[in-house]
Amino acid sequence: MNLVNKVIVITGGTSGIGRQIVDQLHAQNTIIVIARNSKRLEQLKKRYKNVICFSADLSDPECYKPLSEQIKAQYPRIDVLINNAAVQNEPLFTDPNFEYEQIAREINVNFTAVCSLSFLLLPALNASDSQSVILNINSGLSFVAKKSACVYCASKAALNLFSQSLSYQLEHTNIKVLQAFIPLVDTPMTQGRGDNKISAECAAKSILKGLKRQDPQHDIGKIKILRILNALTPSLAKRILKGA
Repeated sequence: MNLVNKVIVITGGTSGIGRQIVDQLHAQNTIIVIARNSKRLEQLKKRYKNVICFSADLSDPECYKPLSEQIKAQYPRIDVLINNAAVQNEPLFTDPNFEYEQIAREINVNFTAVCSLSFLLLPALNASDSQSVILNINSGLSFVAKKSACVYCASKAALNLFSQSLSYQLEHTNIKVLQAFIPLVDTPMTQGRGDNKISAECAAKSILKGLKRQDPQHDIGKIKILRILNALTPSLAKRILKGA
């Protein structure tokens, strides 16, 4: 896929991997960024003329329909939808600081928003002149869980099967459904978690390489090793990831 003169929607595009994707694509494309932080959106809009910003809290399902209608009214054709936004809460269910309200918020951002935006923006994706793409950013935790962040792991596992099933539903249309599985990346979400992270810039470059090739399942960095390990010795993969 030639990423030039495309209309690209990306969620969570004001920091981390999403921001790096915006930085790498904005010059030759129209980028529509959906994020919650209004201040960062304003800064992004001032910096790049080809970036259009929509403020939305994806943890609130009530925002999905009006947000999608606003986008389609201005951009009836969309070439790429990148579902990148995600949140991960580390406290265990047994920890005293675990917040019950975070369960719904995490599921909504990581999974419900992806399903909803993929459906609601489908008419605009169908209107693309050529091949269009839904790209879901996923994690190795979608197929090997860790002890903490169980809601995150479950939402990513759900995203994996949703992406596969949706690709079957759309296989006779002009829309491809792709996934990029990323290892631990140095972003605000992962501060204080783990070592040997890859940079957000490196992750974004790898994600875009897979998008250009239209890889249905693009394993980045150590995810390649983890998938092989999980296939050959799943018990070992589980032990390694359990305390990650």
